[in-house]
Amino acid sequence: MSIKIKKFEVGPVVTNCYIVYNDNTSESMIIDPGAEPGLLLEFISKNGLKLNCIVNTHGHPDHIGANREIKKLYPDVPICVHRDDAMLLTEKQVMLSVFFGMKYGSPPADRLLEEGDEVGIPGLKLKVLHTPGHTPGGISLLDGGFIFTGDTLFYDSIGRSDLPGGNSEELIDSIKKKILTLDGELTVYPGHGLQTTVGRELAENPFLR
Repeated sequence: MSIKIKKFEVGPVVTNCYIVYNDNTSESMIIDPGAEPGLLLEFISKNGLKLNCIVNTHGHPDHIGANREIKKLYPDVPICVHRDDAMLLTEKQVMLSVFFGMKYGSPPADRLLEEGDEVGIPGLKLKVLHTPGHTPGGISLLDGGFIFTGDTLFYDSIGRSDLPGGNSEELIDSIKKKILTLDGELTVYPGHGLQTTVGRELAENPFLR
């Protein structure tokens, strides 16, 4: 398989950042660069990768914290986020009300995503699923064999809905209608913690019983 996924655990709340790349063409994308831009940029440089896009599954600081530094080095690479979370990238007061002391800002989004859009690299097109509940503009990114769920669905858990813009009913609805209806063998790459599968969470996740 030419598509590779490299996970990094970054920042004070141990956010999962993913660099997805095509081993044949060396083209890549970053999903949720939450912190430690030097670590991410070093991997890109050492592996001779070309960066195509930055995708934020939502606008919380622990998922966008390295946007600015990466954008400085790659000014033509678009930052992509769902339309409903776009203001979270630049409105520091909103962000600070969620994560006290995490003074991460981001450049504004270059591309505003919607349900059904595609983002990716040659050899991989990820379908955007709008999965609100953790934030209004939370998204998951779906391929035929795996899904990136951001802070919507975790191993044995689900995202918080008690933060500004969160909604518990929307969150459960997003998970049940957009994710649990997918193939149970799909690998789930969450925004924090261990990877899992759709089938495992359908059967075992205590928040979804």
